[in-house]
Amino acid sequence: MLKSCWQEKSALEAINILQSNTDTGLSNSAVRSLQALFPNKIEDERKINPAKILLEQFMNTMILVLLAATVISGIVGAMADAVTIMAIVILNAILGFVQEYRAERSLEEIKKLASAHALVLRNGKRIKIKAEELVPGDIVLINTGDKIPADLRLIESFSLEIDESTLTGESHPVSKNADVTLKPEIPLADHKNMAYMGTAVTRGRGQAIVVETGSRTIMGQIARMIKETEASMTPLQKKLDQLGKMLIAICIAVCAVVAVLGIYRGEDTITMLLAGISLAVAAIPEGLPAIVTVVLALGVQRMAKRNAIVRKLPAVETLGCTTVICSDKTGTLTQNKMTVTRLASINKVIEVQGDGYKPQGSFLLAGRDINPLTDRALETIMYISLHCNNSILEKKQGEYTIQGDPTEGALLVMANKAGVEKKCQILREIPFDSERKRMSVVVKDKRDYMLLAKGSLDILLLRCNKVMVDDKVRIISEIDRKKILTLQDRWGTQALRVLAFACRTLNGRYDTLSDDELERDLVLVGICGIIDPPRPGVAASVQSCLNAGVTPVMITGDHPETARAIAAQVGISCTEKVISGSEIDKIADEELCRRALSSRVFARVTPQHKNRIVKVLRQKHHIVAMTGDGVNDAPAVKAADIGIAMGIAGTEVTKEASSIVLADDDFSTIVRAIYEGRAIYDNIRKFIRYLLGCNIGEVLVMFVSSLLGFPLPMLPIQILWVNLVTDGLPAMALGLEPPEPGIMNRKPRNKDESIFSDRLGWIIVGRGMYITAVTLIAFTIGLIYCHWNNLVELDTARTMAFTTLVFAQLFYVFECRSEKYSPFELGMLSNKFLLYAVGCSVLMHLGVVYIPALQKIFNTVGLELWQWGVILILSGTKLLWKYFLFQVGKLRGIPQLTNSEMLSEGRSII
Repeated sequence: MLKSCWQEKSALEAINILQSNTDTGLSNSAVRSLQALFPNKIEDERKINPAKILLEQFMNTMILVLLAATVISGIVGAMADAVTIMAIVILNAILGFVQEYRAERSLEEIKKLASAHALVLRNGKRIKIKAEELVPGDIVLINTGDKIPADLRLIESFSLEIDESTLTGESHPVSKNADVTLKPEIPLADHKNMAYMGTAVTRGRGQAIVVETGSRTIMGQIARMIKETEASMTPLQKKLDQLGKMLIAICIAVCAVVAVLGIYRGEDTITMLLAGISLAVAAIPEGLPAIVTVVLALGVQRMAKRNAIVRKLPAVETLGCTTVICSDKTGTLTQNKMTVTRLASINKVIEVQGDGYKPQGSFLLAGRDINPLTDRALETIMYISLHCNNSILEKKQGEYTIQGDPTEGALLVMANKAGVEKKCQILREIPFDSERKRMSVVVKDKRDYMLLAKGSLDILLLRCNKVMVDDKVRIISEIDRKKILTLQDRWGTQALRVLAFACRTLNGRYDTLSDDELERDLVLVGICGIIDPPRPGVAASVQSCLNAGVTPVMITGDHPETARAIAAQVGISCTEKVISGSEIDKIADEELCRRALSSRVFARVTPQHKNRIVKVLRQKHHIVAMTGDGVNDAPAVKAADIGIAMGIAGTEVTKEASSIVLADDDFSTIVRAIYEGRAIYDNIRKFIRYLLGCNIGEVLVMFVSSLLGFPLPMLPIQILWVNLVTDGLPAMALGLEPPEPGIMNRKPRNKDESIFSDRLGWIIVGRGMYITAVTLIAFTIGLIYCHWNNLVELDTARTMAFTTLVFAQLFYVFECRSEKYSPFELGMLSNKFLLYAVGCSVLMHLGVVYIPALQKIFNTVGLELWQWGVILILSGTKLLWKYFLFQVGKLRGIPQLTNSEMLSEGRSII
């Protein structure tokens, strides 16, 4: 758990424990001795070893199989195969190395969050030093705009507010109070007497003592959590690893049997050994890792066009079996832009519309657009919002940003939406602080001096004796007070932060009055409701997740009421039982998992709580995606099966720890990523079905012919050619197959589900047996032809077997396009890449059969027309039968899948 005990101690106790002095600070000698013991650096004890990372890329089972195949290919003399396989191995190693090396940079990015400099008191003098030179006991002075350089216990605070959103997820700046001491169970987000490394001062000033530095800070503890998180294999990697081990066993057994039986039968020993080795090379689908890599990479390109940048290739496929999305609230589900959404005078309630910090919007009264400047009370609210304000609205690279307090920024944007932008000179300011809970300014309005005030409704209401109603001012009644307080309560249940506005006309000189005298006899003008609103489209995306069987869970450091309201607005949960961080510490893993999936809303959580939730869900066999933007999200993002970071608002720490970065920070992009992930996994199954079906056919042809005492139906070089021509291109084209309809209306697949589930294994074996049967039938017909024609050489029979095998596989590739629909329902022209691949393979094979130079190399002969008839009937029978059934279905009026139906779902998701 993230630990800090200094909030339990008073400022004086902290000073005494650390042997410091608020008047002089530390001496140079004390600093020197402490710097060696407590460096203010986040150290990475585990140094990155590039050579080790590169070596680990070759430890994958399938890669070891391919390395063995490379050696075997070299022995056989098939150097083209050897070079191809080696290129595949090197490509995979480079991709894996780059991804892993980049992921380790997340610790480096955490270091950059530390403040570059700090203003400290040493030897009785104020000096500016590098933040890394700080030691426990240093007295630090902090002001508006400063980044906190270490973990600090506040000694003095003056209207001090700190933005802790990157650390805790709290959307509002936190008001600080140096004078309080807190109990141990108080959560991190409520440590009002502390300031933590990496957070930023948005208002006020203060004096503090450094209590923790470097790796001992809260930020350092987060870095340690990231470092200790172990990477695990994705579901697809596990399946391919299992497949590789299975293939090794099968290949060794079958190929040994083929070689031994051939030698026993009297075949040439060298020829049979070469045949066995060639069969081993053919049986191993060396194209599989390359095709998986290319298909994932193409998926990455498609995702990039839709604003999802994939950093780790397997994450794309893993998204397809995601069962839970754990999402941070601030900046992920919401915009992280405080916005005024409600406005009210004593007799009007207005809805304020707009997009983030853009100074354009509308004001709706009962659904009707109005101009607030035509109503005196609403105009006065805009006037107060503009002048009781120290924030600045800027436009950088087409984006509007706020410099200063986010709440004041929301008021400034509202005033700009109303067209109020010209600011009068501020003659006097009474600043906001956490005790007064209000801010006032004096301005000159035409002829009169005006006091304009904003602050807590409960506080300002006590100082108001009048109320503004439309264009008039009258004595405020008890009914008025109850009415406005009731409205505040109602807005509070919607997680709106309520601010009140009041004013007063000053008769005579204002500079002779005290602050308290100025802020008396005020006129209540109205109130506004401020919230960090949900992102547009998030509610629809959440519903799409639910339809796809994916459970969204909100995990935030914000207040429970805010979390509950936002969860209800976006459709995550309507629960009243928000789970707090303190509750998480008290419940067992089993109960935590159950409540996470039922309540689905967590609030006031620490980074370790997020980490635990993700790990518990994974332990209960869920595939977990974790989204986030702040430093507080980074450990959980890295611990998840798929870590998803926000590209715009996200910190570099979180981006580097993630698998996927959303360039537009849009939760909806995750839904598109899940759609893409499911489609990619489907395509991986398709080309595994194809590759293994073909390879089993090749192995069984040799195996069965040996059992039956046949001569070799194909020579070693022919086996390698089949492997090269019919495996690679068509299988790659299958990886480009468009997604099938209904892909987002099915539940996520089980992570333990075999890659051969839904009878795919039997389908593969069945097709392998069919290919074997038709190939041996063609070979037998060829043998009879050779016998009738007194041909000693078996080249004609072998050419017929060789060609039948190739064409049986090329016809088979069309059937692999879908496990549910026939290729004719999908449309034969809907995957043009497949047509090009098959056409290329056919032309290459015809070259081997008819070009004299290649005939000598491959021991082939030109085939006659009747032989082609036999080959095409045998190899194409199953596809022709499916075409016949398709046409019968059309004649009987059975509904067929249309291209428009096929594309409709993809368009709606995209």
